[in-house]
Amino acid sequence: MRYSSLFGKTLRTAPKEAEAASHKLLTRAGFIGQLAAGIYTFLPLGWRVHQKIENIIRGEMDAAGGQEISMPVMQPKTLWEETSRWETIDPPLFKFKDRHDKEYALGPTHEEVITDLARRFIKSYKDLPAYVYQIQDKFRNEQRSTGGILRTREFFMKDLYSFHANEKDLDSYFKKMIGAYTRIFDRVGLKILVSEASGGTIGGDVTYEFQVPAGVGEDVVFFCSSCGYAINEQFAKEKGVKDICPKCKKKLDKTNAIEAGQVFSLGTKYSESMGAAFVDRDGKEKPLVMGCYGIGLGRLMAAIVEVYHDEKGIIWPKQVAPFEAHLIAISDQQTVNSKAEEIYQKLTQKGVEVLYDDRQESPGVKLADADLIGIPTRLVVSEKTLKENSVEEKKRDSDKVTLVPINKL
Repeated sequence: MRYSSLFGKTLRTAPKEAEAASHKLLTRAGFIGQLAAGIYTFLPLGWRVHQKIENIIRGEMDAAGGQEISMPVMQPKTLWEETSRWETIDPPLFKFKDRHDKEYALGPTHEEVITDLARRFIKSYKDLPAYVYQIQDKFRNEQRSTGGILRTREFFMKDLYSFHANEKDLDSYFKKMIGAYTRIFDRVGLKILVSEASGGTIGGDVTYEFQVPAGVGEDVVFFCSSCGYAINEQFAKEKGVKDICPKCKKKLDKTNAIEAGQVFSLGTKYSESMGAAFVDRDGKEKPLVMGCYGIGLGRLMAAIVEVYHDEKGIIWPKQVAPFEAHLIAISDQQTVNSKAEEIYQKLTQKGVEVLYDDRQESPGVKLADADLIGIPTRLVVSEKTLKENSVEEKKRDSDKVTLVPINKL
């Protein structure tokens, strides 16, 4: 990608209302653009990161047996009335009527829709277990949209739903998904706390949140540095957990955190209210046992920036960076620009993802933008480096600069 043709450029200043580092940096670096409160466009750089995260998640869901589907955003009122959530879910639904005066909602979650699908397709124990997921637009009528893409009214979520014949099978898969989630966060470079939590309006007997420790986080988590136990502060009050770890009796620490994912052991809450049943081996009809597992992609992207940045800009982990290398030509000389062009073409042909800054800008502007955007490897071509038949290489997370022979790139 040539920077001169990139849609969306860096900005010198952040939005006045921006407080979170991720909001400031993702906006300034040209990754996102705000349309309205809590509603954002992912610009080309941002969408590339979003897709990298999406593919990591998709790989783990496929490995866990998930089958990808895509469910409608428009959901009829009649479904939500079956579970009595049309008026009670929090935040409240975005509701509207079509030209036939029928009422719908923009889906903030898909328990009703997936349970309706399950009652139509799952009839026997032979159809179980079943695991289906989607990565799709969601809409939540948040009263307060804050932190850029940390809390929005429209966002992409991966939600997987599992269906089982009994609680034992659900428990086994539930643990498997916790392992898959742990790998996802590890692959995007984040250390997380697997925290006990309340199921809220989604429900479930057992719920865990995947919390990223960060000062900007709206949640407070108590955690044990000895055994790894963690619990959401609000849920800790419900359970009477205070300063001592209930597992190993050591003192609990406390941190603000960003909830980047959540898993719910739903049991038969939705299948019973919606009549989603199957015939078991004993010939008796029983309600489907369900689990639900969600990750917000935009929030995860923002959480990565909250953890990986400095005073100059973003420092992307290589596995989610928009490009592998940021190539910069520093000179007005045609020989330098020609060599940079040649390097760009060869790296691209080799399958290396390169952002090539071919603009007629000062070295200071180009280097500052490279730090702001945060691509892992910066390559500089100049008169000085060409005298050594080399390129200057610098990693974004290091101050060390080395000369690399062009034929070794």
